[in-house]
Amino acid sequence: MTDPGKETLMQNQLGLLLKLQLIDYDIGELERSKEYLPDMMENLSREIEEAQTRYDTAVSDLEAARVKQNSLEVDVKGLEANLAKFQQQMMSIKTNKEYDALVAEIDAVKENISNKETELLETIELVSTLEKNIVEFKEKLEQINENNTRQLEILQEKIDSIGDTTGAKKDERQRITSSIPRNIMSVYERVRKGKGGSAVVAVKRRACGACYKALTPKKIQDIRKAEAILTCDNCGRMLYWNGEDSR
Repeated sequence: MTDPGKETLMQNQLGLLLKLQLIDYDIGELERSKEYLPDMMENLSREIEEAQTRYDTAVSDLEAARVKQNSLEVDVKGLEANLAKFQQQMMSIKTNKEYDALVAEIDAVKENISNKETELLETIELVSTLEKNIVEFKEKLEQINENNTRQLEILQEKIDSIGDTTGAKKDERQRITSSIPRNIMSVYERVRKGKGGSAVVAVKRRACGACYKALTPKKIQDIRKAEAILTCDNCGRMLYWNGEDSR
């Protein structure tokens, strides 16, 4: 026959253990967040820096390309002026030797002009490409900066609150553990540290909810009576009946 007093006491103890388990999970998550949150912030900051560098490099390259374009345009104009001067001199040539020398000069200038014009066209195309890239890079930078800065603020707030939140959770844990008998706490702590994850699990499909080891009908009956804290013979976790007879 079930003892109502024992059943109520054990139900209270199980309730406290389940609350404790949730608190321990929260504390664990808070401790882990102290490791991964800084990494997340570093990745967000690095993404901003990379976008800024990409934009700054494009701006610098554009400035250099425009300077080069202006220089090439000046060079071409100077060469064209020299070409016009040499062509004018052709009118006053008197000997074949002078003619041959001037023709060589003209050919050299024409080749130089052709090379400079080719380089100028390539530079103009580069300027056009960089101008388009800068617009794209600027939009991307502004988007990344806005999104990541907001995320960094949120993550920093979480980091700043970890200490206070963890402290409050530990205080709550202390209040709960003080109401749980030492022998039960000893089992709880041993299983939690040894197995990891949940130390208190519900019966599922008439088996341990953690290791799925089948339970005997007698064991299930005793768990349902809740007159004592019972553990799984296979994994050692504490078992409770959650009111659902899962088949």
